[in-house]
Amino acid sequence: MDAVIPKSELNPRRGRLQLLLILAATIGPILLATAMYKWQFWVPESRSYHGELLGSGQTRSELGVAGQDEQRWQLLVTAPEDCAADCQQLVYLARQIQIGLGRESSRASHGLASAAPLNEAYQAQLQREYPQLGRFALERQRYDQLLKGNPAVQLWIIDPHGNLVLRYDAKADGKQVLTDLRLLLKLSNIG
Repeated sequence: MDAVIPKSELNPRRGRLQLLLILAATIGPILLATAMYKWQFWVPESRSYHGELLGSGQTRSELGVAGQDEQRWQLLVTAPEDCAADCQQLVYLARQIQIGLGRESSRASHGLASAAPLNEAYQAQLQREYPQLGRFALERQRYDQLLKGNPAVQLWIIDPHGNLVLRYDAKADGKQVLTDLRLLLKLSNIG
């Protein structure tokens, strides 16, 4: 025997209202998040990183770095001009940060991309003291396009897919960079 639902319980308006509420609850947050991203409102001011976050999808090749992409996280120093004292300090800092990762150090590498040839004394020092340092050519024109002609030395954190993640200037604090890289490694399953 089939149960008969009284006509008084079948309210088409109530059914439509329920459908609209379900749709609003599922699509509403998506629309709100898209609007927040597009028009930059209600974006939190606090952050958990210390460098400049690069979220525009720029890659290592757009930076003007020639050579093979790493399959690990990379600390890359870029020197658009001569690798002077500030550049040499960042190269040292990148190596120390990789060492500071401890057991996670195999998930990262350090490198130097320079547009100008290095002087012979520093090149010999790099071969002697930094045997694992990746050496890359820097295409100055592409670098200038990305950084709008800023000739300053930079330290970059690059993910294993070649995406630029964070950027630091020559006055970067090594502890802060190490904290940022540890957080990225903790949150990442790649590299």
